Amino acid sequence: MSAIAKDAPSLAPRPAGGVTQSVKDSLVVAKRNLIRMTRIPEMILFGVIQPVMFVVLFTYVFGGSIAIPGAGVSKAAYTEFLMAGIFAQTVTFATAGAGAGIADDMHKGLIDRFRSLPMARGAVLTGRTLADLVQTAITLAVLAIVALIVGWRTHENIGKVLAGFALLLLLGYAFTWIGALIGLSVRTPEAATSGGLIWLFPLTFISNAFVPVNGMPKFLQYVAEWNPFSATVQAARELFGNTIAGVPKSVTGAWPMEHPVWASLIWSVLIIVVFRTLAVRKYRSASA
Repeated sequence: MSAIAKDAPSLAPRPAGGVTQSVKDSLVVAKRNLIRMTRIPEMILFGVIQPVMFVVLFTYVFGGSIAIPGAGVSKAAYTEFLMAGIFAQTVTFATAGAGAGIADDMHKGLIDRFRSLPMARGAVLTGRTLADLVQTAITLAVLAIVALIVGWRTHENIGKVLAGFALLLLLGYAFTWIGALIGLSVRTPEAATSGGLIWLFPLTFISNAFVPVNGMPKFLQYVAEWNPFSATVQAARELFGNTIAGVPKSVTGAWPMEHPVWASLIWSVLIIVVFRTLAVRKYRSASA
């Protein structure tokens, strides 16, 4: 009897290992979340409506009132200055949705069921963030069409324009990992939504997204120019050809503003590495 018990295989699932298995598990979870999105189309619809409203309101309400150095009060100039900021705001606000989705899965006990399966430890979160990235890309594509309708234009080749959108999506993907950590750290989806938005407003508005930073108080200029959000906005503007001669790259000499493309890449990768590590660690111990 003891020999049989010793040789019998364990019925408890063992976590799968290896990079290949981790990628497969992540894609399975991503597919599950994408199918769920198609069955709840209002998730995508409401995600598109909000940034479209921002584009229309900022363009037609503020566009004729805000003076851009070197261009004066001009709706066309403000639209080109604005759009990189609106694009960046849109991809970062996806953080709240990512956090709420994970918190909802936690609340329903789905995360606990996933943890009982022989899956790679980070696959559930990676799959979720990949699905959110697809939704963000769809939203960004619709937003770009609306921006073209209201007068936004690019002035660089297609390669640079696509690189600009790639940097925006990378920033959005990085921020969904912050949302994942928030979603695992709170008790309800409502708390995850609030926790995912409350810090995004100062992050996006104390930046170069909507107005030039040279009109801010000196200490806020430093904050804005070292803001990872500002680096991606400036990088997108340069890659889209939307920079304005009268608006300097930097008023404080900040390195991220002088080298925005590299700064955007570094900030995004750093955020992914740090917050993915924290989120996966939290996932191991979190309970519904």
